[in-house]
Amino acid sequence: MRNITACYSEHAIKVSNSYCSGASNQVYLSPNLIPSVQNAVTCIYRVNLSAQKPLFIRITWSNSVTQGFSLGVSDDSRSLSRNLRQLKKAKGTKAFDCCNSSIEVFWDLSRATYDLGPEPVSGFYVVVWVSSELGLYLGDLEEELDCKNGSSVLGEVANFSLVSRSEHLSGNALYSTRAQFSDGGTCHDLVIKYSGQDTGSKCAELNVSIDKKNVIQVKRLQWNFRGNQTIFVDGLLVDMMWDVHDWFFDPASGYGVFLFRTRSGFDGRLWLEEKIVEQKDQEKIGFSLLICACKASH
Repeated sequence: MRNITACYSEHAIKVSNSYCSGASNQVYLSPNLIPSVQNAVTCIYRVNLSAQKPLFIRITWSNSVTQGFSLGVSDDSRSLSRNLRQLKKAKGTKAFDCCNSSIEVFWDLSRATYDLGPEPVSGFYVVVWVSSELGLYLGDLEEELDCKNGSSVLGEVANFSLVSRSEHLSGNALYSTRAQFSDGGTCHDLVIKYSGQDTGSKCAELNVSIDKKNVIQVKRLQWNFRGNQTIFVDGLLVDMMWDVHDWFFDPASGYGVFLFRTRSGFDGRLWLEEKIVEQKDQEKIGFSLLICACKASH
């Protein structure tokens, strides 16, 4: 599949009349639809440290790793896939050097609880120290932490934010997740529904809803297999791009790609491939959500 950003020009912007915070039709979900299965989740965090430029920490939760995850650290968000470390134990520690810093990771997933995917939702912690500075803390077991010099007190955590989230899902017609498009913002229920597979591909349709409200509807999906639209969520412009070419023309692969990304304003360029690490510290980095959905039955 081609790079999704190369399929559209910077002028291909359509502002939707649907507002997540306003009135809209309620989406209908058939009780016969089987929800998708979440196979892997990758989160990228931007950590602002006191003594150096920001670092990026990538954590991937996958069904292929039992009670574990993979972790990468880099000062360049584009190179996070290199030198990933697989942390397969339910509980442990790991120390290594990276980006002229000493990295220490402490985690405990032995009592973690899960929802429908590989990402824990409670009963766990993951802590990353960068040169003795607490860079990242995930989880809800702060009172039970005993991971740094025998101390159970976390201390002050560096300012970190989630800048990217990628999900791989498989199923037939219904893909659901939750997304928070800004720090401190509301967490929204997001559903992507594909319909028409029982009546033929010519009638195929794509519906996207947020908090049970329709925000995007794409008819004649076989001919509109690539496109983009802009919606408003919590006062933010969120660009959505879809590419479901493979659903129709490469069923052996079968992946559809959906990308949601916040913009700073109306004058922003759609899907501008900026270099995150070269932005000034005072510039706000938007949030992006990438969903890779496999429609093949399993």
